[in-house]
Amino acid sequence: MKKRLNFILFVLVSSTITAQTFNYLPANIVGNQLIEYSQFTISYNPNHKQANWVAYELTADEVNAKQERCDCFKIDKKISSDAVSSGDFSSSGFDKGHLCPAADCNISKQANEESFLMTNMSPQLPIFNRGIWSDLEEWVRETALNYSTIYVTTGPVFVNNLGTLSEKKITIPGYYYKTLLRFDGEKIKTIAFLIPHVGAVGKLKDYVVSVNTIETITGIDFYPELDDSQENKVESQIELRKWGL
Repeated sequence: MKKRLNFILFVLVSSTITAQTFNYLPANIVGNQLIEYSQFTISYNPNHKQANWVAYELTADEVNAKQERCDCFKIDKKISSDAVSSGDFSSSGFDKGHLCPAADCNISKQANEESFLMTNMSPQLPIFNRGIWSDLEEWVRETALNYSTIYVTTGPVFVNNLGTLSEKKITIPGYYYKTLLRFDGEKIKTIAFLIPHVGAVGKLKDYVVSVNTIETITGIDFYPELDDSQENKVESQIELRKWGL
């Protein structure tokens, strides 16, 4: 099983650098189903019929890995009832939009196939999915190449929603977000993006916000195991140049 939960965080305690285990996953929301896969972890929201967040580690080696894209969308059997199927998107005009992209899941055939589970999908307009969202996904992969290892969390924002899809009432989100975390020596750097589902124009840097902003709008606690003072400092960052933007 690929490591997902732990990496080493160096902190200054009484002028001494110590190592402690750090869990980069956001806090799960009560009532949501936490599901682990070989490349990513999902917090599945049964009310909206999609994930609140998908979180994973992305390394340069994983970006460089080559795997045939399976395009094998299927029901996730780990969902106990009312699971979404590919057919729920048929003739809807919406793409089955990956939250964890297939191109980030090329480390194995299994990982690539798991990325096509419907729990990893959210209904996205084609102009969004194949436009600015695709640009952001590519930028994330380039960032992983530049920094060797990054930690990514992606999800929908259920604000100003665009209605629902199919008889299962799959929510069509009003916004989408990504948060990234990486190490800069002993320091932690974060960046976040908040992009409207409709009307997104301009450059990626136009949609940069702090992780705190995403927490406020989603109610998700992204790095709950950080010390409170450190968490606030890390999650309030907006440092475009330090991320190459």
